[in-house]
Amino acid sequence: QLQLVESGGGLVQPGGSLRLSCVASAFTLRNSHIGWFRQAPGKEREAVSCISASGRITTYEDSVKGRFTISRDNAKNTVYLQMSSLRPEDTGVYYCAGETEYTAYICRSSTFGSWGQGIPVTVSS
Repeated sequence: QLQLVESGGGLVQPGGSLRLSCVASAFTLRNSHIGWFRQAPGKEREAVSCISASGRITTYEDSVKGRFTISRDNAKNTVYLQMSSLRPEDTGVYYCAGETEYTAYICRSSTFGSWGQGIPVTVSS
């Protein structure tokens, strides 16, 4: 099972940018699908973006298309979520999740068996 650690969250003004990082502390991310999810206060957790183990397939939730970019650097065992043009509605706790490439790639919570602890992102003036 992957052990995942998120970093890069914090407070940012609307229109600003943040880059979240997800690092695997025990096993390589190389052979894993990785997803970013978020949970806003009082709401259910939702998928933000996912990337397949090969890196050839990426998926984005409609509200973040054109603003967020997911990428992976296998040499650094890291997956990134670059977030730009941030909006107050992007506020929430962001989670990194992983699953072996042998599982079908579907960008939803139930696909992923390994989860990070989460990191807060607050977009506010």
